Amino acid sequence: MGVGGAQRATSPIKSNKNEGETDLIKSMTGYGRARRTVNGRDITVEVRSVNNRYLDCSVKMPRAYIFAEDAVKSMVQKNVSRGKVDVFITVDSLGAEETVVAVNEPLAKSYLAALKTLYSLGGGSWVKANCYATDLARLPDVLTVTKAEEDLESLSADLCGVLSEALEAHAAMRAKEGQKLAEDILSRLDTIEAITGKVEKRSPQTVAEYREKLLARMQEVLQSTTIDESRILTEAAIFADKVAVDEETVRLRSHLGQLREMLESGEPVGRKLDFLIQEVNRETNTIGSKCSDVEIARDVVELKAEIEKIREQVQNIE
Repeated sequence: MGVGGAQRATSPIKSNKNEGETDLIKSMTGYGRARRTVNGRDITVEVRSVNNRYLDCSVKMPRAYIFAEDAVKSMVQKNVSRGKVDVFITVDSLGAEETVVAVNEPLAKSYLAALKTLYSLGGGSWVKANCYATDLARLPDVLTVTKAEEDLESLSADLCGVLSEALEAHAAMRAKEGQKLAEDILSRLDTIEAITGKVEKRSPQTVAEYREKLLARMQEVLQSTTIDESRILTEAAIFADKVAVDEETVRLRSHLGQLREMLESGEPVGRKLDFLIQEVNRETNTIGSKCSDVEIARDVVELKAEIEKIREQVQNIE
């Protein structure tokens, strides 16, 4: 990376919270799955997410359970702040308790009465009613099959319970990916800080070199004529003011410190990181525009390369 041994080793982010809590940033990319049998239903929930500027949640589930969609989306919103999230829910019933077969007694009695009349008209004798049970069952609307009334609130809670497990697995994967992203970004921040140190060290040297070149040039032109030392100092001071990058490097180091704090905060900081990286890039551009020194120009190119790599990684952070 051009800074050799000047780069500081980066240790993994460590948690300062109690056991069971997490302070890691999370990636927007993740997957989680959970399956459980609850109250006679086999419920499977899958959660997938990819990068997105805002939170966009899509739920795909059987029409019979669409009433629980709002509860599902609400739970996702509490666990994910940004990303394109797709939730897939499948429900398989394991028992027959969901349906009820009922006899329409008034209608069945009417059919029986009509059959009695038919037998009477034909001169036949009436046979016991139970002989005609299967015949009656075939007649329209005698038997009705209906779905048993369900406790929608309880069923919604069952679905959300399995969703909670899927979201835990989803969060664990995002945290693991977030750890890798954070370590990579912290490593690049160390590189940027080391290059910034090189620029700070080199900048005063460019002023001294300019003064020497200016003095040599004036001696060459004026030769025997006495050179005005105060004029040399004035020109050098003007040059030093034009190429001074102290303010930029101070702000740059401040931004680097803020970036480190955000990465260790455990909060959804993707947007803030993106904004701050723009500020780092702005300070780097200013340094590049001020300095005409070849060595510093080379350092600025390295800085911009590292900044661009960080910008790409930040796009994956929640």
